[in-house]
Amino acid sequence: MDLDSGRILYENNPNRKMLIASITKIMTAIVAIENGDLTKEITVGDEVLSMYGTNIYVEVGEKMKLRDLLYGLLLRSGNDASVVIAKAIGGSEEKFVELMNKKAKEIGMKNTIFRNPHGLDEETENYSTAYDMALLSRYAYKNKTYRNIVSTNKYEVSTGKKTYLWYNRNKLLTGYEYCTGGKNGYTPKAGKTLVSTASRNGLNLTIVTLLDGDIYNNHMKLYDDNFSKYQRYKIIDKNNFNIDKEFVDKNVYLKKSFYYPLTYNEIDNIKTIVHFFDSSATEKIGTIEIFLDNEKIGNVPIYQKIKKKEQFSFLKWLKSLFS
Repeated sequence: MDLDSGRILYENNPNRKMLIASITKIMTAIVAIENGDLTKEITVGDEVLSMYGTNIYVEVGEKMKLRDLLYGLLLRSGNDASVVIAKAIGGSEEKFVELMNKKAKEIGMKNTIFRNPHGLDEETENYSTAYDMALLSRYAYKNKTYRNIVSTNKYEVSTGKKTYLWYNRNKLLTGYEYCTGGKNGYTPKAGKTLVSTASRNGLNLTIVTLLDGDIYNNHMKLYDDNFSKYQRYKIIDKNNFNIDKEFVDKNVYLKKSFYYPLTYNEIDNIKTIVHFFDSSATEKIGTIEIFLDNEKIGNVPIYQKIKKKEQFSFLKWLKSLFS
């Protein structure tokens, strides 16, 4: 999926519901970032005692800032970090999971259900699809804090009790030069899962694979194939936009340009249609609709420059009487 436009460039069983393992933690991180104070110190409770698998091994009573816990969550894939975060943000793991499912609904993840914040699936199971996780990856990528964390290879933090050094378990980050981040996962029931992002020549992509025995090689191959096939084109340029006075006698302008990933053969299949409507009293007066093979792929609003009426000033009026 193209991170900027949301266009799907390749898919295979995109809506098959499957266990997702630790890529669950992408949602855990986003909910925490949006609802918590990154600088707040959190005290570790008994919730960590039931955690197993990959942990950062924080101890009961130890204090760590939310920001640092998020690094432990996403780099080291700390299951203990996930339940500490969940309790701190939601008040309980159950309430935090409610926030996860609410966010999934907002993003449009129609075939996803979260039952825990970590992805372990022996007692409760998290299900999603490749398409839904791509939607989540695209949403998360817009968050600067998330991008900074998942693009970090090594992170060190000291709590006063212990010093931690974590390396990113996403091997694509150091094994593929265009990779910008992501999160891997594994349980015996879910198999290997991976959500990754990569950028080349202005094209920003995300790939999701579930139950994939060769996650890193498959992601590299898919990236190479799509980077060679697609380019990011500027279809509408806000700085080079003119409408013939024959069509509209107004000073019009655009606030944004429009970009879209295309293959070379698709360039000639792009069509734009300009619509104007009667709204002389408002700034927005029309829209440009963009089509690829007669399918609408986007629109750009058209605005007119309106001279603001000068506000009445008693002082100016008084002065005008004596001028």
